[in-house]
Amino acid sequence: MGAWLQKYKGRLNPNLPGTVFVGGDSRINGGGGFFEPEFEPLTIGDPNSGLRNSKRRGMDEGTFAHRLDLAKEFDTDFHDRYQLKQVRAYTQMYDDAVRIMTSRDLQVFDLTKEDAATREAYGEDAFGQGCLLARRLIEHDVRSVEVSFGGWDMHNNVFVAAPDKCAILDRAMTALLGDLERRGKLQDTLVVLTTEFGRTPRINQNAGRDHYPKAFSSVLAGGGIKGATVWGKTDAGGENVEENAVQIADFNATIAYTLGLPLDQVLYSPSKRPFTVASKGRPLLDLFA
Repeated sequence: MGAWLQKYKGRLNPNLPGTVFVGGDSRINGGGGFFEPEFEPLTIGDPNSGLRNSKRRGMDEGTFAHRLDLAKEFDTDFHDRYQLKQVRAYTQMYDDAVRIMTSRDLQVFDLTKEDAATREAYGEDAFGQGCLLARRLIEHDVRSVEVSFGGWDMHNNVFVAAPDKCAILDRAMTALLGDLERRGKLQDTLVVLTTEFGRTPRINQNAGRDHYPKAFSSVLAGGGIKGATVWGKTDAGGENVEENAVQIADFNATIAYTLGLPLDQVLYSPSKRPFTVASKGRPLLDLFA
């Protein structure tokens, strides 16, 4: 969704990426799809490490600028000979990297700028610190931030593994939502907590839970969404949706609607396949205040 948002809305802060993916490989989760390379997210593997390789090493500003000029001279003939979007994307990537490196906004990636109490409130784990980094990025006008939190595929020993995971999630989300609200950013920021599918209501023979796409929950907060609202209902066993089922396309459409994206505008992939931001989904307007 971040790629669509940047495609339609552009960047709010020209010195920072339009989208950032924290905590994993965006080529597997959260990439830009068939859009041009400029819409790929910047990936931060470890939020505690900040933006790696972003400082000049062993050279002053003048030497750095001179080397960039030399690189551009070497590239000029190749660019003139091959007028391809991949070549232009390479140049744009370098320009973006230099812009970030020389911008005061680079410090947004440095979590040591936060006080110890704030960092502790989010949790010392990678997900908690990733949520803290997300808050900092949002404050600096990065349009879209995704924080990955894996390890939920608990086919075995769910009663041992799940409580620790849930504690990490609860702590980080509580800190993030409270922080955004105190800073006056929650109503302007849509926070989405979701997954690709749920888990079986019944425990398997290995004391675990298997894949279950028929019924599961997601959370939307901020961005004009009504708080303290439950939408939908399952049967007593949690196996089937009995009331107000939400299709994936409608869920995506609700997010897109909140972000002000056009639901019916068609974009074409390189293979000429038509796509809209949420297929034929329609937003759930009853969720808004």
